[in-house]
Amino acid sequence: MLSVTKGIVLNHINFSETSVIAKIYTENYGLQSYILKGIRKTRSKTKLSLLEHLSLVEIVAYHKENTPGIRTVKEIKSIYLFQSIPYDIGKSAIALFINEILYKSLHEEEKNPALFSFLFHAIQILDVTPEKFADFHLLFMVQYAKYLGFSPMSNYDEKHRIFNLNEGIFQQNKPLTAEFLDFPYSESVSKMLHTNFEEIAVLNFSKSERRFLLEKMIIFYRLHHTNFAKINSHLVLQEVFG
Repeated sequence: MLSVTKGIVLNHINFSETSVIAKIYTENYGLQSYILKGIRKTRSKTKLSLLEHLSLVEIVAYHKENTPGIRTVKEIKSIYLFQSIPYDIGKSAIALFINEILYKSLHEEEKNPALFSFLFHAIQILDVTPEKFADFHLLFMVQYAKYLGFSPMSNYDEKHRIFNLNEGIFQQNKPLTAEFLDFPYSESVSKMLHTNFEEIAVLNFSKSERRFLLEKMIIFYRLHHTNFAKINSHLVLQEVFG
């Protein structure tokens, strides 16, 4: 039957001379694959630009309950036009990185309204934040981990200033065999746990802090997310932000 849902575009591949298959994380059905027939035709009313990374769309598609497979899209349209992400090299790099993180971590074909709302909101905030957004990808990783089930424990204090990446907790002593972050980097992780996207400017990490924290957060994801594949887009971030 036909159903309507909001979605976040992750990627698309050519399927035939005129069609593509798109991976889209949806509000009502989780991660889905959709075929868009005829979209590559010159005279198609639906443009491929709708399927750019992290595009926010509304989909009318044929969904059959409890039947896996590729769904057929009847109609797709944008529900939010980006103001700056496609035109700002820094935001484009961050969007590319977030898209790769999502593509390699989202696998559930069932709805998760809280997660969808978080992602939808985060993408919009990135787009409208006018300045001081260079740490957005780091804040995203810390906040997103909450929805993946391995958020760092919020127990940082004067005694617990070592962040154990393997255990996801702050502790007193440096672990002998686990990956860890010492002060002040551990404090930065704790700070991000309590910072929302609208407050991104308060982070203001240096280039060296940003690079180091990014490397460690990628390790953190690999430690806690099964089959988390190699990330490549962080190299673009390092070129843009240092």
